[in-house]
Amino acid sequence: MNLVFAGTPAFAIPALAALLRAGHRVRAVYTQPDRPAGRGRKLSASPVKQFALEHGLEIQQPQKLTGEENKLREYAPQAIIVIAYGLLLPPSVLAIPDLGCINVHASLLPRWRGAAPIPRAIEAGDSMTGVSIMQMEAGLDTGPVWTQTQTPIHDNDNAQTLHDRLSALGAETLLTTLEQIIQGKLKPHTQNAAQACYAKKLRKDESALAWSQPAKLLHRKIRALNPWPVASTIWKGKTIRLWNVAQ
Repeated sequence: MNLVFAGTPAFAIPALAALLRAGHRVRAVYTQPDRPAGRGRKLSASPVKQFALEHGLEIQQPQKLTGEENKLREYAPQAIIVIAYGLLLPPSVLAIPDLGCINVHASLLPRWRGAAPIPRAIEAGDSMTGVSIMQMEAGLDTGPVWTQTQTPIHDNDNAQTLHDRLSALGAETLLTTLEQIIQGKLKPHTQNAAQACYAKKLRKDESALAWSQPAKLLHRKIRALNPWPVASTIWKGKTIRLWNVAQ
């Protein structure tokens, strides 16, 4: 298939790599503009951009997608694959590919729509999560779902270990789903909006632990906030960061 890929963080890389291995033609990679990072605040490329450079892929980094419609049409994508891109896709872009824009989301939609589904699932004590392959529409993660694959959340999972597992699972599920879509073997199902909940973006000020909470809630929070922003507490006037804790 002729594809355009849109993604930014490391979570998206296994899917992009899988598409290339499967022989799909990735005409261009859209990723967010370079941002200042580190102590020196030097401009840093996104993980997806670094991967695209290593594999000789064409890269586009617009500040927004409004105004990119003609360029996207030149790539003639049958689908645009979107994974944690971080920029809004306007209706004019969603309408360009024949198969539309297809998203890999790290939750079992409609549960945990939004920016931080992985840590929020751990924090809430969910026993199961997974990935959803969704047909994108104007709403935030509201589109019909093609397929889902589940995985348990283990008691020793933190946000990083679950991130890595879902990233690999998303790549695998995306490939099989695309094949079934091409063959006309799938129909997407509408999400039940009444069952939706939202995963708000993590904030740095969430790191402080409240020791009045039950131990099981503290255990979940410490795991959910690893690797960022990392749970913390004050002990004898010093800040202590907690990366893990035994039950």
